[in-house]
Order: sequence, then structure tokens, then C-alpha cells
Amino acid sequence: MTGTSLNSMLLASSDPERLRSWYVAALDPQENTEMDQYRMLQFGTFYLMIDSRADVGDKNPEPGRVILNFEVPDARAVVAHVNELGTGWLAELEDRDGSLFATAIDPDGNYVQIIQLSEEHRAAMTQK
Repeated sequence: MTGTSLNSMLLASSDPERLRSWYVAALDPQENTEMDQYRMLQFGTFYLMIDSRADVGDKNPEPGRVILNFEVPDARAVVAHVNELGTGWLAELEDRDGSLFATAIDPDGNYVQIIQLSEEHRAAMTQK
């Protein structure tokens, strides 16, 4: 099969409004709308859909299973802003051969990775 694309994910929460508020404040989506019961946040061409579900707890018991990766133009500025929100960190900002990575923990306990790729890493990815 060809032509398949991944363009969204559903992030379930026992408190979807709290979770949406955090993502809006922390990462400034291009779009913040509602469609039926879904809270729709657009980041680039990707949609993060936030909804409530009766079968999820208040905290994610296995947050390492799925990690949301957000590529940003200035990781230091994003990390400083997220710090102002009182967010906890799994991994503080670190330089990995010129690229910057940090892993925040959202209000539901999900891991949110902040990434600023170096031009060298970006070029290497396009050569593969």
C-alpha cells in the first residue's frame, strides 16, 4: 500500500481542558479549535486531538510508550517558557552533537520532547 500518511493522533485524558490549556500555553499551536467533542490543536500539518475517555486514569502509567516530538526553531526559548509554566522535566535541555533535546512531562504524565535539530543533522536526514 502506498500513499498512507499519519496526520493526527488522539490524546485521551481524564481532564481534556487542562491538557489542552497546557499544550496551548506551552507550545503555541497554529490552530486551537473544537470539532464535536474533540479539542483540535494543529502543529504544522499534524493535528493533536484531545478528548476525554472513561478508560484512562489521571496519569499515564507508561509514558515512555509514546513520546510526542515537537521540533522548534529555538529550543532554549521554548524550554525557558515551559519552565515558567511550572512544568516538570524528565530530561533537561542537552546538546547532542549540535542538536538540542529536552523532555517535558505534561499534566497527564505524557512525555513531550522538545527538539531543535542542527543543520548538519537535518542534512543527514534528507540524504537517507
